[in-house]
Amino acid sequence: MQQQIETDIPARLDRLPWSRFHVLVVLALGITWVLDGLEVTIVGSIGPMLQDQRTLALSAQDIGTVASFYVAGAVIGAVGFGWLTDRFGRRLIFNVTLAIYVGGVLLTAFSWNFWSFALFRLITGAGIGGEYAAINSAIDELIPARLRGRIDLMVNGSYWAGAAAGAGASLLLLSGRFVSPDLGWRLGFGVGAVLGLIILYLRRFVPESPRWLVTHGREREAEQTVGEIEQRTEHGSSEKLPEPEGRLTIHPRKVFGFGLIFRAMLGKHRARSVLALVLMSAQAFLFNAVFFTYGLVLSRFYQVPDAEAGLYILPLTLGNFCGPVLLGHLFDTVGRRKMIAGTFALSGVLLTATAIAFGSGALTAWTQTICWIVIFFFASAAASSAYLTASEIFPLETRALAIAVFYALGTLLGGVFAPTLFGYLIGSGSEWAVSAGYIASAVLMLVAAGVELKLGVDAEGKSLEAIAEPLSS
Repeated sequence: MQQQIETDIPARLDRLPWSRFHVLVVLALGITWVLDGLEVTIVGSIGPMLQDQRTLALSAQDIGTVASFYVAGAVIGAVGFGWLTDRFGRRLIFNVTLAIYVGGVLLTAFSWNFWSFALFRLITGAGIGGEYAAINSAIDELIPARLRGRIDLMVNGSYWAGAAAGAGASLLLLSGRFVSPDLGWRLGFGVGAVLGLIILYLRRFVPESPRWLVTHGREREAEQTVGEIEQRTEHGSSEKLPEPEGRLTIHPRKVFGFGLIFRAMLGKHRARSVLALVLMSAQAFLFNAVFFTYGLVLSRFYQVPDAEAGLYILPLTLGNFCGPVLLGHLFDTVGRRKMIAGTFALSGVLLTATAIAFGSGALTAWTQTICWIVIFFFASAAASSAYLTASEIFPLETRALAIAVFYALGTLLGGVFAPTLFGYLIGSGSEWAVSAGYIASAVLMLVAAGVELKLGVDAEGKSLEAIAEPLSS
């Protein structure tokens, strides 16, 4: 007869007040997004430098291929480590994936030709992709339900803090004023490796998810972990913890097979799968369409020198960061469905207006940048909410794999197709051709808003188990 456990662990975690423990969790786990933003921006900035004979002497095609290696690594890492995270636990995998990232980025700093650079970018991408699945599931399972929305949005939005740091660092390291060109780009990757090592140390103090432990038959460890979290929380608070409300009956298993997992995602929760796929794909297309090609737009249509592109990208990244931070609490108060649909729709409407202005030649480099800042203030919150949706609407036993699958599909659909399409449109030299591409992206955002209104889940303030019943229940 299968073992049955009655537990109040989810209720005990959700009723905790915000504490230093939660700050540690956010800093130690959420830094992944900062690292990814740092990585992508530095690589985008050093592209022209890597064509120099004093560095790796790469061609433009080589640089594009290297970007594809990174994306491929991220997709492979997300799916592979997503399954391993659900199988072996959040804590083990988020330490392994960060170690892979550190190794990959450190090796990248010592690249000597195209193939070594491409291989090390593949390894780095695998680490980052695996991180997404492991950390998002761990954060969601450790943060109290009433705060989960705003914390998730701020963590996901921190990508842009990393992007801003990367843009600033590139202006210093690639200027040639302080270090030689061949050393400057290598130091850029070295910064990411050092930061990763510091965070790897901090993660020693982040426990395994008690929710994962109890569903995998490790009830004693789960009880001990929750008890320690409660002690750490009470130690920093003058108030006694309230009594937990609600118990959950589960039938723990050590292994949940692919059949059981995919039946849940494609059977009972297929509408939620459609929702997650549409949200992730729409935001991925928009962001990759604009950010992978904005330097080309500035150069081709506004004659901005390559070395000055960072001056326009830096304020744009800061606008992206402010959106999730300032709007995040509304996703917990106004509600998920209204805010997700609203931010996607508003982004689509503003993008349509900007596309028409761009096509008619009414913009300058700075006025277009200002338009992007306004658009991505809302679009960044929308994109972060897509990751939030994928991480909270599926059963605990499939959470990491679900995040990985929809991240991978969104990356493939948006991350591969959009830059290629916009590279072709920009190459045509026609403002209206590029404008048509922007309008297509706006339509996708508006479609995503409609799908959210139809299929969205009102998850604000609810425990993860109330949103999606565990497969072991």
